[in-house]
Amino acid sequence: MTYTSGSLIEATDYNGFVNTNGNNVNAIWSTGTTDKGYGQTSVATVAAGGLITATQWATLVNNLAAIANHQGTTVTARTAPVTGDTITILNAVSADIDTLTGARGNAAASGTEIVTFSGTTSKTTATGSGSTAWTITFTHTITFASADAARYFFNAGGIVRLRVKKTSTGTVADPEWNDLAGVLMDELRLVGRVNSANQIIAGTTYTGVNKVGGTGTPTTHATTTGWYSLTTSDTTLYKQFADTAPYTGQFIEVKAKTAGSGTQLVITTVWSDPGGSGAGSTDAITGGTATTSPFSTFGTAPCTLVTLLPPSSTYLTASWGTPTIAAAVS
Repeated sequence: MTYTSGSLIEATDYNGFVNTNGNNVNAIWSTGTTDKGYGQTSVATVAAGGLITATQWATLVNNLAAIANHQGTTVTARTAPVTGDTITILNAVSADIDTLTGARGNAAASGTEIVTFSGTTSKTTATGSGSTAWTITFTHTITFASADAARYFFNAGGIVRLRVKKTSTGTVADPEWNDLAGVLMDELRLVGRVNSANQIIAGTTYTGVNKVGGTGTPTTHATTTGWYSLTTSDTTLYKQFADTAPYTGQFIEVKAKTAGSGTQLVITTVWSDPGGSGAGSTDAITGGTATTSPFSTFGTAPCTLVTLLPPSSTYLTASWGTPTIAAAVS
């Protein structure tokens, strides 16, 4: 029987909304696949020929509302039935599921930032000597409990923040490095790029890799690259050169890849000085004080900091767990 006003609600109607239609509630709400799925408890289907109870109908209504509220998506207003109510046809259920599926990467809010990390995220000792070339390599490994947990993090609106900073002084090269890190580049944010589309998270539109602040013009900026674009080989997300001679050859470059069968995101940030700055200058820079965990403020030393803005758990349980951040400098 067709799902129309005045007809009975059959198990096939309900199960289609929940699990079997092309777009359905469980594909967004539950495990899903790839860029679908928030990792919530799946909605049970009804046995063929079975009756649809008020509790089952209410579960569908409430989960549609929870998805919409999490996303900040407007759908048809509905009142969940309670035991004893007559179960009636609800308008626009299929259309609303289609809308929520299309907006599945959006999130009305973010959760509390994860600012704790292990290891070292600062180069506290001096680097370089005279006009000799050098590099500092910062590696950050973000580890999720499982590949599914990583999917849920990005599907529900998780954000990776990467910030670079240096304020120490003492050599003639320090001011330009301070400018490159803190003024020209500043901060990048990486999202999943769910549904190969922009994500609106806490009111901001994210394209994949967003630059936040920073006045410099990069030579490379992978604006539409997100978690779902990454492979097990490094992808360059961003590269920024200094803008003042004789230091225009120095740069900061950020690369990312997946690892651990989809359980890890590995971000490598290289600060590079080609050397040869010439008479009256130096390529050596100072170290300084460390940026420590849990992060609250930057030290003065060269630093690349990675923190996480997890999805909001107001309408979802935190199926993504608490990812860990391990930092290293070489």
